[in-house]
Amino acid sequence: MTAPDDILADARAALAPLRLPDGSALLGSARLTGPVVAGGRLSLAIAIAPDEAAAFAPLRAAAEGALRAIPGGAGAMVALTADRAAPPPDLAPARPAPPPAVLPGVAHVVAIASGKGGVGKSTTTVNLALALRARGLRVGILDADVHGPSLPTLLGLHGRPRVGADRRLVPLEAHGLKAMSMGLLVDAETAMVWRGPMVMSALTQMIAEVDWGRLDLLLVDMPPGTGDAQLAIAQGTPLAGAVIVSTPQDLALIDARRGIAMFRKVDVPILGLVENMAHFLCPDCGSRHDIFGAGGAEAEARRLGVPYLGAVPLTIELRVASDAGRPILARDPEGPLGQIYGQMAETLCRSLATAPRAAAG
Repeated sequence: MTAPDDILADARAALAPLRLPDGSALLGSARLTGPVVAGGRLSLAIAIAPDEAAAFAPLRAAAEGALRAIPGGAGAMVALTADRAAPPPDLAPARPAPPPAVLPGVAHVVAIASGKGGVGKSTTTVNLALALRARGLRVGILDADVHGPSLPTLLGLHGRPRVGADRRLVPLEAHGLKAMSMGLLVDAETAMVWRGPMVMSALTQMIAEVDWGRLDLLLVDMPPGTGDAQLAIAQGTPLAGAVIVSTPQDLALIDARRGIAMFRKVDVPILGLVENMAHFLCPDCGSRHDIFGAGGAEAEARRLGVPYLGAVPLTIELRVASDAGRPILARDPEGPLGQIYGQMAETLCRSLATAPRAAAG
């Protein structure tokens, strides 16, 4: 594979002749973010005003074509990014209709989200995916946390995704699940020091430029919070709904409420609330300890009128399995935790039976 520095040098040379609509050079312009290279793929963003999209469309196409033609590269994505004023807090922004074939072949796209980090959202995503897979469903996971990807560790994935015949990335597979993550495209210790436009560009690539094939479910492991990345996914993909993960404590529930409010503002139904780390089971004495309180998420689900999917205890086995890259549902699918995640999967499937379907190609 061509070295990243060589690809970047070729990219700058390819972009050098391109001009903005006013005749000035694209390269070196304050409008340009990038290019950056990850896994051989080039990304850059061009900042525009909301009313400049038509004028800049030919430049975007020319830049993307120039980058795709670079020998040794693995594709390219050029995004036009426009900053818009935030709507008043009491007005819900309208959810635009998703592109009709943004995820061809995927029946349902479900976001697994939390208002804050550290509540075990990624672990929940992986084990819930395996429980759904055990029901005979074709399942994929998109790790949308560009800055802190966890999926490679949780699934024990190594190596880079290959580029298919149509120049789209082919997701890796583990335990019967298809998976894509920024952690598979860069070295494990690489810090993704990217501003918003580049994060948006990376997410667009991982959603639209990955050959997911035919899937019954694509679970999107969302980054924590309710910022640009979350809104971009909520408004730019055909989400059938969202599952919110929280611990029982009030601090986590405050942020979970924000996550629920965000999805409701963009008309994404809440498919359920999961209470993770509901209690700790002592491996020595077998006693239960409510480290983060008890029943907070279940009570919150009742208050907000959203389905309660269940409670997952914190156990040594769950932590060890996650760190080892062999999830607890792969190690002991019939054990106590396997039964809990299985019941969650069953409840989620019932909710999805009446949810809107993504356009399938």
